[in-house]
Amino acid sequence: MEQHVTPCEDAPPPLMYRVERPVFDEAYLHTQLLHPRERSPKTIRQRLAQAKAIALSFLPILTWLPSYPVKEYLFGDLVSGLSTGVMQLPQGLAYAMLAAVPPVYGLYSSFYPVLLYTFFGTSRHISIGTFAVISLMIGGVVVREAPDSMFTIQALNGTSTNTTVFIDTEARDARRVHVAVVLTTLVGVIQLVLGLLRFGFVAIYLTEPLVRGFTTAAAVHVFISQLKYLLGIQTPRFSGPLSALNSVTAVFSDITSTNVTTLIVGVVCMVVLYCVKDLNERFKKKLPVPIPGEIIVVMVSTGISYGLSLSENYQVDVVRTIPSGLLPPAIPDFSLLPNLVTDSIAIAVVGFSMGISLAKIFALKHGYSVDGNQELIALGLCNFVSSFFHTFAITCSMSRSLVQESTGGNTQIAGLLASMVVLLVVVAIGFVFQPLPQTALAAIIMVNLLGMFKQFRDIPALWRTSKIELAIWLVAFVASVLLGLDLGLLVALGFAILSVIYRTQRPVILPLFQAAECTGIKIFHSNSSIYFANSDLYLNALKEKVISAAVCVSDVELGVTHEVVAGGGSQNHLEVQGNGQVAETHTESDSEETRFLEPLCPVHTLILDWTPVNFIDSVGAKAIKLVRDLISTRRALGSVQKCNITEQICLSVM
Repeated sequence: MEQHVTPCEDAPPPLMYRVERPVFDEAYLHTQLLHPRERSPKTIRQRLAQAKAIALSFLPILTWLPSYPVKEYLFGDLVSGLSTGVMQLPQGLAYAMLAAVPPVYGLYSSFYPVLLYTFFGTSRHISIGTFAVISLMIGGVVVREAPDSMFTIQALNGTSTNTTVFIDTEARDARRVHVAVVLTTLVGVIQLVLGLLRFGFVAIYLTEPLVRGFTTAAAVHVFISQLKYLLGIQTPRFSGPLSALNSVTAVFSDITSTNVTTLIVGVVCMVVLYCVKDLNERFKKKLPVPIPGEIIVVMVSTGISYGLSLSENYQVDVVRTIPSGLLPPAIPDFSLLPNLVTDSIAIAVVGFSMGISLAKIFALKHGYSVDGNQELIALGLCNFVSSFFHTFAITCSMSRSLVQESTGGNTQIAGLLASMVVLLVVVAIGFVFQPLPQTALAAIIMVNLLGMFKQFRDIPALWRTSKIELAIWLVAFVASVLLGLDLGLLVALGFAILSVIYRTQRPVILPLFQAAECTGIKIFHSNSSIYFANSDLYLNALKEKVISAAVCVSDVELGVTHEVVAGGGSQNHLEVQGNGQVAETHTESDSEETRFLEPLCPVHTLILDWTPVNFIDSVGAKAIKLVRDLISTRRALGSVQKCNITEQICLSVM
């Protein structure tokens, strides 16, 4: 017995969605969307809020100082500031030698900029002040603009006609200070302008292999420059291309005049410093505060020099005069500006890149953010304002920053306390360091370069990971050693840009293997954009891969072997001309396109995976269009009736 089930007459109708929206035409888009409506004028409260936001961004100290947790942070900042300040004293004196100015100016450069950065900087852990690489770059410019030959004086030896040539060191040092101050002023202006124009992103063009290769070369320059102080010999200071080789040649040609006492003092200081640093590294988890090796070496060597009168009895070069107190502000001699523009740009960029890279490392570690544009403004103000108080250009120091962070520093208060330590020495006890041997300062500089020399370990690592980045590292290193730091940096930047062009101009086009490959479908992946510089390479690689895929599929599916040979007949030929221009010509022999559509396999769909493609210019689009037109022409002529290769091209841009 059959039962017929009829639908219930009372069942509700199925639910349905109905969506209505207006149709937008071009006129509506232009009038309503592309041109925003006039906004109502801002109220006084809104303007005050905007002014407050601008003030807080320009003076970051206002954002964290009112809520500074005294009980939690003050002790750590106090210990960190004292430790960093004690380390900053000998480094300021030593790096002034690299900048070719009297040592006291290194103390000035360790006070004023650090004080200013407390108010304008966004990093809580970097230590602003003198740095070996920047000091050496300044020294090269200073020596070039005020060489010793400008200040030679000839004096008669009694009543005889023999003359003695000596250098007016007082006039020379004064001139060199003027050059360093003007250079610092210009560096500050450049950094300040770039910061106000929001150019903080420029640091991304200084790739890490470039910076590490450059700083390693700078370490070589610094080490070579300190050899004469370690040996106690007098050699001229060179600048420009091949300056490193000239300096080494000058040192070894005069090595027989080495002052043995100076060498012994310097080597002993180096051994002591190395042992202290090794102890700090091994027991850093157990030591509440790192052992201040630099200040120990300075104090002990100063005491020995004073007690034994090393300067008078053994002709050991010492620091000599360190004036007490701060100098009054003065306006730099801006007549020197035209000769310093190129050098100031290089110093400004290198100084900022050093600072922002280290600031980002500490910010990521401790969970806060730094503003690249504000860091440019902060460094610019530190250099510009401080230059009126007789300082030379500064940036952050890697060694001091690590000490400031590892000893418990939490905010910029640690840097402020470190600057107060330097101020105390400048105002009250600077005269104590007058007997300090220069070879001890050279030892401090050389031992502090160990961290930079460890960057040679990058070479085997880059060899395994990226040959192009290894080439950038080596070019930056070799060019900076041979040509000098300024020209070397320029060459390294040019090579890095060329490497980017090379990577985008030579795309990697590979067939993607599908988990379950569909018969007749081939997917090809390109890792770069398609534009005039690589459109011909893209087409050639695409045709080559398609032919290979065709032969492969044919052999597997048909079980036969095909051999592509040249034959007669007039065929259309896709010719990619120079500078990305594409044209279609005729040849009398089989072209690549003949083989491109040779009836070998049943591939009917070619999918171009353009997922990484950021843009396609008109030349690249024209090249792809010609491939499509060529396929359409073949289909119309009947060639595709014999073979279904590439009946359609699909683009994957997901």
